[in-house]
Amino acid sequence: MKVLMVLTSHDTLGNTGKKTGFWLEELAAPYYVFKDAGAEITLASPKGGQPPLDPKSDEPDAQTDETRRFSADEAAKAQLAQTVRLDSVDQRDFDTVFYPGGHGPLWDLAEDPNSRKLIESFVAAGKPVAFVCHAPGVLRHVTNADGTPFVQGRHVTGFTNSEEAAVDLTNVVPFLIEDEFISLGAIYSKVKDWGVHTVVDGQLITGQNPGSSSEAAKQLLTALGQDNSKTA
Repeated sequence: MKVLMVLTSHDTLGNTGKKTGFWLEELAAPYYVFKDAGAEITLASPKGGQPPLDPKSDEPDAQTDETRRFSADEAAKAQLAQTVRLDSVDQRDFDTVFYPGGHGPLWDLAEDPNSRKLIESFVAAGKPVAFVCHAPGVLRHVTNADGTPFVQGRHVTGFTNSEEAAVDLTNVVPFLIEDEFISLGAIYSKVKDWGVHTVVDGQLITGQNPGSSSEAAKQLLTALGQDNSKTA
């Protein structure tokens, strides 16, 4: 089983002067769901090399067993420091793709033509694709073969308007995922802020927030036909 994980290369939080990037839990939790299931994992990002970590995701109150495991895993950190360039990735080399969030993807991956084409190629090949928290936002320009929005008529979730308001970034982010999905004709659902919520619609799997990342990864294993009882 070969899993591709795509991370952001964007490190600037709008015009706030603050840093952003990927959210550690959203990488670490799925990473170990896949690794413990025996998967071969490849990490990619638009620029390659070390992707930026959102500093808030490394603060004490954001730590989980998985983030602590990752931080102590020298092999995993070495792999993270050497992500491959997204434009060098071929869908045919992988069974699936998982996009961790963090605010960074809203700026780069959501507008990246290589990301869009990659997702469309996975979909066309009938392979499952998964996105968590802010990463579902990268689907905004992905289309079906007939040019209609990929998410149109599909059941999805992603970081909510109220969760964005709770972190005081409603007026900073380039777009709000909940609003974007609704405008594209998606069937958007959510639970209470920070509650675990994942949605499976055929080959598309989405998770609402950081706490949903492990569940989204487990749903992806299920979609691949893997026995994930050891990670459940």
